[in-house]
Amino acid sequence: MRKSYLWIRRNLFENRFDSVLSILVLALVVWLTVRLLGWAFWDAHWVGIYESRRLLLVGLYPREEIWRTWLMLAILCTAIGAVMVRKLRRFTVAILLTACAAAVLVLAPPGLDRWGGLLLSLMLAIVVSAASLPLGILLAFGRTSRNPSLRACCAGYIEVMRSVPLILVVYWIWITVPLFLPDTSISSLVRGMIGYTVFNAAYVAEFVRSGIQAVPRAQREAAQSLGMSNWTVSTEIVLPQAIRVVQPALVGNVLDVFNGATLVFIIGLTDFLRAGQMILADPASSGAINEVYVFMFAVYFLIGSAITFGARRMEARMQRSTR
Repeated sequence: MRKSYLWIRRNLFENRFDSVLSILVLALVVWLTVRLLGWAFWDAHWVGIYESRRLLLVGLYPREEIWRTWLMLAILCTAIGAVMVRKLRRFTVAILLTACAAAVLVLAPPGLDRWGGLLLSLMLAIVVSAASLPLGILLAFGRTSRNPSLRACCAGYIEVMRSVPLILVVYWIWITVPLFLPDTSISSLVRGMIGYTVFNAAYVAEFVRSGIQAVPRAQREAAQSLGMSNWTVSTEIVLPQAIRVVQPALVGNVLDVFNGATLVFIIGLTDFLRAGQMILADPASSGAINEVYVFMFAVYFLIGSAITFGARRMEARMQRSTR
């Protein structure tokens, strides 16, 4: 209690200007909160949101297969809980990749094109983040390689992807995949995931490259002097330390991927935001504009806050372990 009082006194009421500003801001926050809660409980009509909950949450996913979504959530929650265990923390990447693969296999039988709503946005963010990590790691090592050709190719790929907008890459992959594989039927969701992955991998590569450069060169030289191969040095010594350094940034990147998932509407997919717009297109729900967008804002805010909280906890844990 005393620590909280000292924190408030030091950060909000340290001098006269800070005290006046804090009082004004707190009064504004209280006023806005009262108005918002009053509208939410007395004036808003949430019946349309409740009746359209299936479209918002799972899109056109079959009603009789909804149990698969709960199983998927259980798998992901178990994986997140496992990586929080200290003894399993070194297997974080393997655990998360395995959980993502299992979640996709659980949800796939009814058809990938049946995914929609919040389910589509979450799975797109999870799959793209998981697939971007190994590709980004390879690109990062390629860009720091002593081989000039490999280094130039990786650097060129990264710079090109970082110089064009995401929507262009996703649309380009969506169009070109059927041209290169005319006899193969690939769903729009898979093509969208491929485009998003090859785009996001360039940013992951830069995160990992910064972590690789943070590892002291003396450690590599010491390992090589002991007769270790370059592969062993990279995977057993350099990579674990690099991932540990950039882990908060990688978790934060998941939030960027989740927020960017709304762009898949360009290839005909119905993500969470698009599902809300479809509800408003119905004349029966056209008067619930405020309710629909407030609901979507609340969902995005809660998920984004959870990801941000996880990133900060990881960063705090990493700082404590290095003291």
